[in-house]
Amino acid sequence: MRVSAKSDYALRALIEMAGRDNGRPVSAEELGRLQEIPHGFLQAILADLRRAGLVVSQRGQYGGWRLQREAGEISVADVIRAVDGPLVSVYGLRPESVTYNEAAAVLQHVWIAARHSLRDVFENVTIAHLSSRELPAAVVERTADEDAWQTR
Repeated sequence: MRVSAKSDYALRALIEMAGRDNGRPVSAEELGRLQEIPHGFLQAILADLRRAGLVVSQRGQYGGWRLQREAGEISVADVIRAVDGPLVSVYGLRPESVTYNEAAAVLQHVWIAARHSLRDVFENVTIAHLSSRELPAAVVERTADEDAWQTR
């Protein structure tokens, strides 16, 4: 899996919002400055997040962007799906919709297994975890394996 800049930027923006006192809105300009996200790109990401019901904008002198739901209710998977679509797709199709001939049919099982593994992490890590810098034990355990850090 390749994490897009859009997903990375979206997560970083939400971490900033979650860290605000009492859910105080933060301007797109400040989000962009704090996380070094290009303004035009950030505006498009915020629009995607708003359409997904993850953030809301507030107009006025004290306006800006804030989380629409509690940070603990927004998973990394929710964010990725909001800005990039399904976690795993094959030629733009969901893995369960892909068909192969008999010789290659086993590939569908690989794609389904890969999606399941991604869900194990992405659906169990929330913006609250990221904002507090305290990941679930199962995720921390996966990073403790030295092999997880090796490039291939």
